[in-house]
Amino acid sequence: MQSFAFSTRALFLGLFAVCAGLLGFGLYLQHAVGLEPCPMCIMQRYAFVAIALTALVAGLHGPGRRGTRAYAAVILLLALAGGGVALRQTWMQLYPPEFAECGPDLEFMLGSFPLADALPMIFQGAGDCSKVDWAFLGLSIANWSLVCLTLVAVFAIMMIARKRGG
Repeated sequence: MQSFAFSTRALFLGLFAVCAGLLGFGLYLQHAVGLEPCPMCIMQRYAFVAIALTALVAGLHGPGRRGTRAYAAVILLLALAGGGVALRQTWMQLYPPEFAECGPDLEFMLGSFPLADALPMIFQGAGDCSKVDWAFLGLSIANWSLVCLTLVAVFAIMMIARKRGG
C-alpha cells in the first residue's frame, strides 16, 4: 500500500495559510466586532505574523532537510515566544491584578522607552490585558492563542524531526 505524505513546501505553505487565517480573524474581531487588542494581544499577533512570514519564505524556498530544520527552528522559537506571552496573559486572566489600571498602549511604550524598559511593562500587562471580552467554547482569545501557538510549536518539532526535506 502506498502512503501519502505532504511535501515540506506544502506543509510550510499550509502553516502560512493557517496563520493568515488566524490573523484575519483577529482583525475581524478588532474592526468588525470592536474588540481592541491589548499590548499582550499585539505581541501575540507579532508572533503569528513572524511565523506566517517565515513559513511563507520556507514554502516558497522549498528547502532541503537542513533548510527545513533551520526554518522550523525559527518557527519553534517564535511559537515559544508568542506562547510565553499568551501563557502570561492567560495567567493574568485567571488571576487578575487587584488594582487593574489601563496602562499605556504598545505603540507608546515602544516609542517612548528603550526596548529593555518597554518589555517588562508589556509583560506586566495593562489592566485590559486581564479582561476577557470574548470567548469561544469557554476559552478566551489568549487561551486560543496559546492553543494555536502550542500546535505551531508541535508542528515545528515534527518538521525538525522529519526524515526528508523538499
